[in-house]
Amino acid sequence: MRKNIPAYFFAIACLVNWAGRIWDIPRMSSAVKPALLPLLAMAVLVYAISRRLDKRKLTLLICAELFGCVGDICLISSSFPLFASGIGAFLVGHLFYISIFGRESWKGMGWKPWAAGIAVMLGLVFGLVKVLRISGALLAPMAVYGFVLTILMFSTFCGLVRLPEKGTWAILFLGSVLFTFSDSLIAAGTFDVLNFPLQEFTIMFTYLVAQSLLAWGTVRLAKD
Repeated sequence: MRKNIPAYFFAIACLVNWAGRIWDIPRMSSAVKPALLPLLAMAVLVYAISRRLDKRKLTLLICAELFGCVGDICLISSSFPLFASGIGAFLVGHLFYISIFGRESWKGMGWKPWAAGIAVMLGLVFGLVKVLRISGALLAPMAVYGFVLTILMFSTFCGLVRLPEKGTWAILFLGSVLFTFSDSLIAAGTFDVLNFPLQEFTIMFTYLVAQSLLAWGTVRLAKD
């Protein structure tokens, strides 16, 4: 049985990053951060070598993870241009994820679920904007980013309630929820709305678990 070496290195890199967050050693966590998503992508590719997977889904997954890597690198710095670039990279990554899930989960769906879903998504985005007190030049881009993130959750939720592979879609839905939670904590810290001990650890823990679940669920979906 082939050993997935990149998966082991990904797990080690996650532990190092989390340890740096817990012990407040920024250099420790930052040193491995650029390698996290490439290692996850390599783990997916090694897994796919000896298996027949949907190449389209696999390609979109790798693209999403690579844009996530760009976002990770940009967010190492606290400067506004890099922060904006990081958000843009993650937005593109979310679009790749949506293109994986939406095509199946939305197929044949009537206008009523769409209307209800859009209403809920807009309500969530409006509520987050109000809670985080986002205004000025950041209002429009953050609202767009938030809406795309809720579309990702909506896509995986539709698959969970409409399609037969319940276990796979539950993994994907949990991944999208954790991604939203992690990003909400980043926004809360950026706009000084919420700060608590181990906030940076919580952000990275939920983020990396979310990326892992989305990768795992996509591989299962590609195999099914």
